[in-house]
Amino acid sequence: MRIENIITGAVKRFFLEKEFHLSDISVVQLQKTRREFKGDITLVLFPFVRLMKKSPDEVGHELGLYLSGLPEIKSYNVIKGFLNLEIQHSYWTGFVAEAAADDQYGQKNKQDKRETVLVEFSSPNTNKPLHLGHIRNNLLGYSISLILEANGMNVKKVNLVNDRGIHICKTMLAWQKWGENKSPADEGVKGDHFVGDMYVKFEKAYRSEVDELVKTGMSEEEARGEAPLIKEAREMLRKWEADDPATIELWKQMNGWVYEGFDITYRRLGVSFDQIYYESETYHTGKTIVEEGLKKSVLKKKEDGSVWADLRDRGLDEKLLLRSDGTSVYITQDLGTAVLRHKDYNADKMYYVVGNEQDYHFKVLSIILDELGFDWADSLEHISYGMVELPSGKMKSREGKVVDADNIIDEMIETAGKLSDELGKLEGISEGERKEIVENIAMGALKYFILKVDPKKNMVFNPEESIDFNGNTGPFIQYTHARICSLLKKSAQQGVLPANYDLSGITLSDKEKRVASLLHEFPIVVHEAGNSCSPALIANLIYDLAKEYNQFYHDHPVIREEDLSLRNFRLHLTLLTGNVISKGMGLLGIEVPEKM
Repeated sequence: MRIENIITGAVKRFFLEKEFHLSDISVVQLQKTRREFKGDITLVLFPFVRLMKKSPDEVGHELGLYLSGLPEIKSYNVIKGFLNLEIQHSYWTGFVAEAAADDQYGQKNKQDKRETVLVEFSSPNTNKPLHLGHIRNNLLGYSISLILEANGMNVKKVNLVNDRGIHICKTMLAWQKWGENKSPADEGVKGDHFVGDMYVKFEKAYRSEVDELVKTGMSEEEARGEAPLIKEAREMLRKWEADDPATIELWKQMNGWVYEGFDITYRRLGVSFDQIYYESETYHTGKTIVEEGLKKSVLKKKEDGSVWADLRDRGLDEKLLLRSDGTSVYITQDLGTAVLRHKDYNADKMYYVVGNEQDYHFKVLSIILDELGFDWADSLEHISYGMVELPSGKMKSREGKVVDADNIIDEMIETAGKLSDELGKLEGISEGERKEIVENIAMGALKYFILKVDPKKNMVFNPEESIDFNGNTGPFIQYTHARICSLLKKSAQQGVLPANYDLSGITLSDKEKRVASLLHEFPIVVHEAGNSCSPALIANLIYDLAKEYNQFYHDHPVIREEDLSLRNFRLHLTLLTGNVISKGMGLLGIEVPEKM
């Protein structure tokens, strides 16, 4: 049994014996002891002061004496309302030996899955390639999916492709006007990049038209609505929704180019999906739902024919669901997608990994579904994350001022190769091995740098900082894992293998206990990361573990240790550290090479 459960149970028994009613066991607050104090686990005393009507110091000493009777507790001290408990070394050695032999350490048995959850991420538009913002979205969504799986959930990774709408028609119109009937193959570029160039051409020409109209006395808003190009794009959208054959044929051709490009980028990022939904299919269901809402008088139609949801009694505003010309908007499609997904999977939860600029949108989506009578409306949860920028500032896709995902990946691989060569880390290996390791380092650097940041925070992605073999980076952790693999390989070659020596009498150093303590935290952090949908919790635990292990390894011999019991413990500690680093980085979608 974990030490936290042992202590919590003992505290509960203490109050029962004292005939105090401990109504809520959650008042037992345990945390790691700060380094400046002696101890391993600290119990916060303030919740018990009022209950016992004694000072924090008196409460601490009574509890400390009681808990000292546990075989796992070595000593205690009380400091300013906190009870610091030192754990017996035998607990740590037993834990390490047991966990090192457990292939499933840190994750729940997949046979016990009960809850089905959908995780939607990526959601690209088919008018441009994936860019830096999409990288954060994809890496977050994929990692969260893996973490939820590790917590025993039946996870389905889904993607909603925004393949229709005015922005798609802009690229189609641009190709008709300026594409010269060429294909991506003719230009020697990926399909998504080719179509993205068309979008930029449209926006530049459209901006020019707007500027000219403003010069005639129109307001900016009027000019944007009256520019000839936007009128043509709207007409194309109406033709598309009317299933005009020529428009549909062009739409399929250009979207096909984009999908080929997306697939390449997804493979490079190492992400995949269980099912892909398309807005061109789900918007029909959304419109049907809106029409049913009108019949039930849940929704209302205005004089111009547009349909709205009135949410003012919910403290919100009115929300447009269908334009006056009958065309749908984003939320209409999301209504249809949610209903189709629930029908397909009957999921307990539907997570949407989408940037924080859509916070209001998903709040409204859940409320409208509830208003329309869907009893599962509260199962929708928006995993809101902050924006990602480069050191040079924000990106603007309409002006072509974005950093494409492919370009970032290429730059990362090039930088990783140069740095590895400069440091001499890849000497004496084949070119094929070198290429594979360099790509692992590059993608590990990219993924870790993105995922170590709390998802809710905005962040700046700095490619140069991310590829560093020192500090809080992916390559540092990967190199630690490679060092551990090398040590274990050397140990096996010398016939020095973990064995069943008696570990009970071993005295551990502070550094050994710190490594063991971090390993001990791994299952708790995986659980917390699943509850909060935050890969950053795992990323930073794994960094702390790698850092502490390196400090331990610097000061303590492993293979050369003459005491057989101590050597055996350190081999188990090393083996478990390697396993936890591999599993933890795996939950971030990062591969850890065995040599670097």
